[in-house]
Amino acid sequence: MGELCGALVRSARGKLHPTGELSSNSRWPDAAKPRRHRCQRATIRLGRRAGARQLNTKLPKAAKKGSLQMSDFIKRRVAEWQFTTTRTYENPFADVAVDALFTAPSGASRSMPMFYDGDGIFKLRFNPGEAGTYQVQLSSRPANPDFSKSFSFTVADSDVRGFLLATPGDAWGFRFENGEPVFISGDTTYDLFAMEYCGGDAAGFLRRRKSQGFNLFRTRLTTSGFHLPDAHFEWQTKSCWPWGGSTTLPRFDLFNLDYFRSVDQTILVGEELGIGFEMIMEGWGNEFPFNSRQWFTPEWEALWMRYLIARYDAYNCVWIWTPLNEYEYYPNGDWHWTPTADRWALRIGRWIKDTAPHGHVLAMHNGPRLPPFAQRFKADPEAVDVVMFQEWGTRDKELGWLAAGIEDSIRLAFEGWTRSVVFAEWGYERNPEYKLKLPSHEFCDRSHTRRSAWRGVFCGMGIVAGFENSWGPWMDLENDLPGVADLEVLNTFITRTVPFHSFRPAPEIVDGSFPDGHRPLALKAGDGKQAMIYFPVGGTAKIGFAGTGEWFDPRTGKAIDAKDDNGRYTSPATEDADGHPHDFVLVLTA
Repeated sequence: MGELCGALVRSARGKLHPTGELSSNSRWPDAAKPRRHRCQRATIRLGRRAGARQLNTKLPKAAKKGSLQMSDFIKRRVAEWQFTTTRTYENPFADVAVDALFTAPSGASRSMPMFYDGDGIFKLRFNPGEAGTYQVQLSSRPANPDFSKSFSFTVADSDVRGFLLATPGDAWGFRFENGEPVFISGDTTYDLFAMEYCGGDAAGFLRRRKSQGFNLFRTRLTTSGFHLPDAHFEWQTKSCWPWGGSTTLPRFDLFNLDYFRSVDQTILVGEELGIGFEMIMEGWGNEFPFNSRQWFTPEWEALWMRYLIARYDAYNCVWIWTPLNEYEYYPNGDWHWTPTADRWALRIGRWIKDTAPHGHVLAMHNGPRLPPFAQRFKADPEAVDVVMFQEWGTRDKELGWLAAGIEDSIRLAFEGWTRSVVFAEWGYERNPEYKLKLPSHEFCDRSHTRRSAWRGVFCGMGIVAGFENSWGPWMDLENDLPGVADLEVLNTFITRTVPFHSFRPAPEIVDGSFPDGHRPLALKAGDGKQAMIYFPVGGTAKIGFAGTGEWFDPRTGKAIDAKDDNGRYTSPATEDADGHPHDFVLVLTA
């Protein structure tokens, strides 16, 4: 696993310490010799992925008063330092704010907050994006001479893909820093961090999901104990409250370090696997404390978000920061759209971008589908990099299998929108072995999962699914529901069969009228040499694209030749056990 600590660090007096810490004899040049366990020290730890070579950590050099020289690090690997101070704080979480100003070799400067991690230790995590020498200047409020030091370190270049970037209008909205296009295929696992904390095998789950082609996980930094109308989270074996105090008498100036150290371990698994997390900073807005802004005031919100950024912004696996799930719950937990929620989204989005130095993607997740997002965020559209869009389509007994209406809702919601979009929520596949605690899931079956995913893909978007086994109130991280197999087929098709990033929606190549939810959806490659058409109920359609065709089966991954009848194509006539016609994908190559 990509642990942050792996190399022995030799102290200035030559002693080896298996913890990686400098000995108490190694100190800032102008500091008096401190008491044991209260020493001023800096610890250098190199973040790495499993199997990656780690540069040797060189001896710190106290070259001049107030300065400490450190090297070497690797570009786009997490670096961590530890500091202590002789000054005693009654509450180190809230009584002092420590920041580090990093000046890159190019001259660009960004400030990174530190976080308190208990036992008198303040930690600084940073992920250098340039090769060369960085200069670092510490500062604190209120001023503390121990946190007024400077140091430098060198970074070796590396050929890595880097962070996820939002690229609106290009490659389905996302590329890595090295230019590699990214097809987002995710799973909603809101409480994965808490599941690990309560004994669940999050690492095993993530490894299995990666092997199935999933790469993004929607996760909350807070967790829940209950979901309306009757879903208790009975898997929780201990309190997952991330603050101090309790849910009935909170202390927002303290943080639950046992919980956060468990979150750290899951984050390290993400680093090792090369997957991504959408870090949802505030969970469901209809529950405490997010529905009680007279308790959870902007001051406590800023302290909370700053702590999360300080602790996790440096990681490559942090793909997306999302301030609040279904942001329209702001400010009072009432689920409906208001301009007030939009103004909060823009303000908090800008605050996160200003506070988090690594430039990760900033998202908003919706509840209500309208008004259009271009209208909502027109005052500052670049404050939001991506909308993680929710739309469930039909989910009643008669038409839940069809998931009709998704593409129409997407079209209306994103009229005039120029930023990125992920189709991030369409319901949660029902496990019939469970008690029906959420009636809204009753008809979200395998067919709903599969058709929703393909409809999103044929809107030219990445997708995020969800399953009752792992999304929240239940915890079964070892077993998969049937829809997972269908999404594994989809993931393989999109990433290995076609150059997905060159395709764009092409509704004009499908001719004719169709019942609601039956109309085929089309994508066409930018060079005009290939087209794909998704038939959600099979059947026949006239296609305005000439080429050699194959029918792809989204359940099995198998393909058969398609017959061109003067531009009309008819899918195989098969159906499922409930008598619903099968869906197919037509692939045409000019």
